[in-house]
Amino acid sequence: MDLSNLKPAEGAIKKEKKRLGRGQGSGKGGTSTRGHKGAKSRSGYSRKRGFEGGQMPLQRTSPKFGFKNFNRVEYKAINLKVIQRLAEEHNITLINPDTLYKYGMIPKNCLVKILGVGVLTKKVEVKAHAFSASAQKAIEAIEGTVTKL
Repeated sequence: MDLSNLKPAEGAIKKEKKRLGRGQGSGKGGTSTRGHKGAKSRSGYSRKRGFEGGQMPLQRTSPKFGFKNFNRVEYKAINLKVIQRLAEEHNITLINPDTLYKYGMIPKNCLVKILGVGVLTKKVEVKAHAFSASAQKAIEAIEGTVTKL
């Protein structure tokens, strides 16, 4: 080995990318691989999201109907039978969003509404953001307490 046959290590040198628009002799001159005319050949072109080459985009062809109320308050529904099961399995007397989150019934920050499906036999204290009338009656019938948050 001497100075005449030194080479850089394998993979140390990155191949330079072909320089576009540097004259006909470069092989990438003239239109610089962009073709002739059209939007894509112009400088500053950027394709819009959902653009389908001039065809009517799917988002515009599909029918739109109804009304989406952006002020709607969404609750995570929890039935009385779920509360009964939690109270029996884990021997809990206080049911609140933190307890429900701890046992995997709801995601972290969501509003909870207690619904009246199922039978509640254990006396519990329930704290939630909303209650159905039947759930509130059922909880109070067995001398449990209802607290709206």
